[in-house]
Amino acid sequence: MRDLTYPAIIRTALAGFKLLGQRFEMTGTEHVPTHGGVLLVCNHVGYLDFIYGGLAAHPSRRLVRFMAKREVFDHAVGGPVMRSMHHISVDRGEGLQSFQDAVSYLRSGEAVGIFPEATISRSFELKEFKTGAVRIAAEAGVPLVPVVLWGTQRLFTKDHPRDFSRGKTIAISVGEPLHPTGADPVAETAELKSRMAVLLDETIARYPAEEQPAGSWWLPARHGGTAPTLERAAELDAEEKAERARRRAARAAGDS
Repeated sequence: MRDLTYPAIIRTALAGFKLLGQRFEMTGTEHVPTHGGVLLVCNHVGYLDFIYGGLAAHPSRRLVRFMAKREVFDHAVGGPVMRSMHHISVDRGEGLQSFQDAVSYLRSGEAVGIFPEATISRSFELKEFKTGAVRIAAEAGVPLVPVVLWGTQRLFTKDHPRDFSRGKTIAISVGEPLHPTGADPVAETAELKSRMAVLLDETIARYPAEEQPAGSWWLPARHGGTAPTLERAAELDAEEKAERARRRAARAAGDS
């Protein structure tokens, strides 16, 4: 697979990280194999996670093809960029094609990235996982590597203004690989989520205390922060979904 733009975009991103004075705490990156198909499974706390998630594979010199919602590919600017990097478009209404594309990429030896929560977690805890990740890895016969991102929500996430001030720490923790068989996708997904929950807690505990004091909005409630609980976050998600539906209906009525 030829990559004309991806390496240049990575160099630009690294320069941007340096300009912003960002510090990276990366652990477990040796779990990303240097060759062969591998599925990286990332938590989702901010809009820039697909950029930072790819760094988990940087020490292994891998380029990660992320699965992203179709709307990103429909964007006049973002779409061509995403396609040039060979990312995978996901139609949430019909996911068969993206499933097949991911399996094909993995079987050809690519590294693929997926967000099993599908949408950003307002609580910064792990939301319910879709079973797609373990089913894709099982079908392709590749290892599934958990990746936890922390600190990216401080830059750009839901319900909060963007903040690209200098000096923030970005933590990236990579766990040991799992080898799902697909015999019981629900149970294997539960095991994946359980491992990632432990990895998330460990990552939060290691994060510089001076950067996440008690009461921080980006810190989960059970860790002493003021982020919404999982239950309240689910309510906010439902309200957002209802509002999107209302706007679509209003537009449809205006066009008729």
